[in-house]
Amino acid sequence: MPQTSTSQRAQKRALVTGASAGIGEAFARALAERHHDLVLVARRRDRLEALAKELAERHRVAASVEVADLAEDGDLERLAGALAADPPDLLVNNAGFGTLGRFAELDPERELEEIRLNVVALVRLTRAALPGMLARGRGGIVNVSSLAGESAGPFTATYSATKAYVTSFSESLHEEVRDAGVTVQALLPGFTRTEFQEVAGVDPGIVPAFAWMSAEQVVAASLAALERRDAVCIPGAGNRLLGGLTSLAPRGFARRVLGSIQRRSLR
Repeated sequence: MPQTSTSQRAQKRALVTGASAGIGEAFARALAERHHDLVLVARRRDRLEALAKELAERHRVAASVEVADLAEDGDLERLAGALAADPPDLLVNNAGFGTLGRFAELDPERELEEIRLNVVALVRLTRAALPGMLARGRGGIVNVSSLAGESAGPFTATYSATKAYVTSFSESLHEEVRDAGVTVQALLPGFTRTEFQEVAGVDPGIVPAFAWMSAEQVVAASLAALERRDAVCIPGAGNRLLGGLTSLAPRGFARRVLGSIQRRSLR
């Protein structure tokens, strides 16, 4: 990642992980429209380079590419070192994936990879970028969590647990740094039309059409909440209602309802 002092940059700079598709790509597009220079991080070089070229030409921003598998220690440490040396104005920790199935039957290595990407990489990159932001007295970090982390997730046990961690971690950091000019946001989307469902093996047909949001809608809500310096962003009125009802429902009841819904996707 090119290292350039803040004083030499004419525009703000954002680093987005998982930028080759879905919510990460939507963040990249929205930030380019807002005239942020970009560092795009993902595993798929072809997609990243095509997106970087498009955004640079369309919006006259600088867009560089970092091909990295953040579940791998070497790639993660390389990116963390670059972030520590030259933190961006905005870090979007979006990279992650989910798995669906009975935990006892799932590939244990895949579950551990899920934890490394969803939690360990996010924590490492946040820790790398935050000191420089605090020293500068400004900056933002968006950690993409999920409504799935707001309650137990039968048949998505690892995914839901990682997202519960991300939300709690992000809210805690928000309070730690709120008076230092830095905002940490936990973004909790609900059902979002991306490649996530295909990777996780989830049948999108089990969810009614009205419950879905686009990645662009999710990102617009997140950036608006970031301007307000909100600790938590739940995009969409329906998702906010669902989140409120979930928090009020007895844990056992919510767990059984979610388990019943998820069983349908395993058939």
